Order: sequence, then C-alpha cells, then structure tokens
Amino acid sequence: MSPWRFVVWFGTVSLLADVVYEGARSITGPLLAYLGASALVVGVVTGAGEAAALGLRLVSGPLADRTRRFWTLTIAGYALTVVSVPLLGVAGVLWAACVLVIAERVGKAVRSPAKDTLLSHATAATGRGRGFAVHEALDQVGAITGPLLVAGVLALTGNRYGPALGVLAVPGVAVLLLLFRLRARMPDPAAYEREAAAERPVPPDAADRGLPKSFWTYAAFTAATTTGFATFGLLSYHLVRQHLLSAAWVPVLYAAAMAVDAVAALATGWLYDRIGPRVLVALPVLTAAVAALGFHDTVPIAVAGSLVWGAAMGIQESTLRATVADLVPSGRRATAYGLFAGVVGVASLAGGALIGGLYGYSIPVLVTVVVAVQALAVVLLPAAGPRRGG
Repeated sequence: MSPWRFVVWFGTVSLLADVVYEGARSITGPLLAYLGASALVVGVVTGAGEAAALGLRLVSGPLADRTRRFWTLTIAGYALTVVSVPLLGVAGVLWAACVLVIAERVGKAVRSPAKDTLLSHATAATGRGRGFAVHEALDQVGAITGPLLVAGVLALTGNRYGPALGVLAVPGVAVLLLLFRLRARMPDPAAYEREAAAERPVPPDAADRGLPKSFWTYAAFTAATTTGFATFGLLSYHLVRQHLLSAAWVPVLYAAAMAVDAVAALATGWLYDRIGPRVLVALPVLTAAVAALGFHDTVPIAVAGSLVWGAAMGIQESTLRATVADLVPSGRRATAYGLFAGVVGVASLAGGALIGGLYGYSIPVLVTVVVAVQALAVVLLPAAGPRRGG
C-alpha cells in the first residue's frame, strides 16, 4: 500500500467515525434533556466528556510509546466510540446515557495519540502538511454528514432518538472492518518513515532525543492562540441571543463552517510543506478575527466570524498536528501528542472561561484582550520551528 493510499483510507476511517460521533454529539443536549437532565447536568456531563477526551491522552500517549501497540489502541478506541453511540439510543435512563456520552469521549482519548502516530509515519513520505490536511478534509466530510443524517432520521421518525442513533451503527461497523483490513495490509506503517529517512537522512542522535525544547515552545504558542479562541457554542449563543439567527439555522451555519474547515486544512497543509511553520502565523490572525467579527451585532459580519472560526479549526486539526510530527522523534511521538492534547485542553478551558466572562462584561474589552494574547502567540512562533525530515 502506497503512503498516499494509506492516508486516504485512514482518512476514510475518520470520515465514517465522524458520521457516528458527530451525529451523536449534534443531539446529545436534547437527548439528555429528554431523559430528564437539567442544564447543569448537561453542562457537567459534556464538559466531563471533553476533559476525558483530552486529559486521558496524557496516559494513552505514553502507553502507546511504551508498548508500541499503536494499532491495538487505535482499534480499541474506535470500538469504544462506535459501540457507545448506538447504545445511547436505547439507554432509556439518564445515568446510563451520561455514562455512554463520557465513554464515547474516552474512546477518542484512547485512540488519538496512537492514531496520529500511525498517520505521522505515512505523512513522512507524502509531506506532513498535505497528508494531515487530506486526512482532516475527509474527517470533516463525516462531521457534516453525521448531523445531517441524524436530522433526517429524526424528521422521518417524529423525533425518535432510538432510530436516529441506531442508524449510526452501520458506519460504526464499517469503521472496524476497515481498520482490521488496514492493519492486515500495513501492520508496520513506521516503514514509510524509515524509507523516507533513508532518502533524507536526519542527524544520528535524532532518534535518541527526548522531547526537544522547540516542542515546549511550540506548545506555549498553541496554548496562547487556543486561549483566545472562542468556541462555536459561544458564537452561536451570541447569534441567537441577539436575534441575528434563529436556532434552526445554527446547525446549517455549523455545517458551512465545517466545509471552510476542510478547505483551510488543505490550503495550509499545502503551504506548510513549502514554507514550513511560518504558515501557522495565520492561526493567531484568524483567532483575533473570530473575536472581532463573530460578536458583531450585524448578521453578515457575525456569520463571517463563524466561517473564520471554521478556517481556524481547519488549521488546528491538521497543520498543528503535522508540526508535532516534525518536532518530535518517532519513538516519543505518541507521548508528545498526548502532552500536546493536554496543553490544548487546559488552554481551551481557560479560554472558554476568559472569553465567556469578558462577553458578559464588554465585547470591546474581549476583542482587545484576544488581540493581545494573539500578539504573544506570534512572538512565540519563530522559536518553535520544527526540524524538518521527521
């Protein structure tokens, strides 16, 4: 299997998995409310799920590096997700649904460092930026398809959650079948990187180094730009609260933002392979623009802010991950991905609290603070340039 075929098929796995879990996440709140949850319970459960999805990677990343069982952890994580989602539709009681919501996120924590490491091996041959970008673009096709599929089944069944979530078992089974086939065809994707390294030799001590200083500087850059990044939840809250959009239009805007996400991932991935990490300067610029545009009080400007949010997400989900692979030697890469996710999780929590608090205080102050934080991120970026060649 060629490196590009591996990337595309692995991207197809992510596409199908996104149909499953993004479809479920699009109705998690209403489902929990239907089962009797209060707003507090919904907030705590979904927040705990996101914390698990990021925080547990601090364990799963080093575990993957120590055991070298990348395929096993990848398959186990996907299995937990694709089993949890259809069961949500038949849970029937609130506590069981809450457990399944968190279990789905735990599945993401289990698989992500191992999955990203497998992908990084193939992208050593395809180009880090382009490989991760194509993977992200395919991923976003699923992120758009899943919610629309669930919405269609809900409309056909009179808002019955069981069938809407049960239909997601079909792409879930396909995820597992495709993963087993990929493992059989390419049991050792590290071979891609070894072949690429033979053509582009790296310094002899590169494989023996731990996490380099540039990785930590890069993590600080990512933390700064993430701290100022508004969530789509807050952007959509502003749109509905200010009567700029009805709640029914919010999912449509989200789907449009996901389409922009895919385009931005492909564009910045292509540029990354040509000009290196300098392309990442776009991320703090876009993050500042989200705050300046997204909280405006006119419809076209506020909608534009949400689309810019999608572009920033495309860079976060593709080119940021590609850079980690160029910064860290193969033997420590899953650990690095786990630590990187932990940094992003803490910064996301801090940023959500900061921007949410400032939104209620003063939007001009919110924009000013975000711009200042993004200026700091731009200062940190030049010191975080990766060593090229994997």
